[in-house]
Amino acid sequence: MNVKDHHTTKELQTLYRTQENARLARRIHAVYLAGKGLSCPEIMTITGACRRAIQQWVRKYNNHRIDGLRDKPRPGQPTKLPRKAEPRFCKRIEAGPTKKDGVSVLNGPAIRRILEREFGVLYSRQGLYDLLHRLGYSCLCPRPQHEKADPQAQEQFKKTSSTRWIKSNQPIGAEE
Repeated sequence: MNVKDHHTTKELQTLYRTQENARLARRIHAVYLAGKGLSCPEIMTITGACRRAIQQWVRKYNNHRIDGLRDKPRPGQPTKLPRKAEPRFCKRIEAGPTKKDGVSVLNGPAIRRILEREFGVLYSRQGLYDLLHRLGYSCLCPRPQHEKADPQAQEQFKKTSSTRWIKSNQPIGAEE
């Protein structure tokens, strides 16, 4: 493979070693190895990339220098909740439910209502869970607890209640 001398091999080596973006560093490393005269199968073994990818990286480097190796913006549907509103949404979720929400624990449907009411965006169920996952939240939630619950009364109940259930020997038949 022919590599144009936009950079010396020493410059390419420094670039791929200091690059923070791992994908770009891998591409620069492949170009560096091609510039050193290694064959495509040898570069494939070292970088773990396929032949076609290596050939494309060298071609892009020859045509556009290092900028040709950078990732291009990927098309896709933009998020419904603007990125700048995400920190405010996270604070709202972490603050917990309010009386206006009408629930004791925030769950999917309650969060959907919050998004619609307070942020003006409507998410599908799966879209909501994808958003929560992307923001670092999990689907697990604590067991709900009533605001008037008395922890001492609950402990007393646990101490005085039967510790085991008695199983009936009589099978329960279907009514006719």
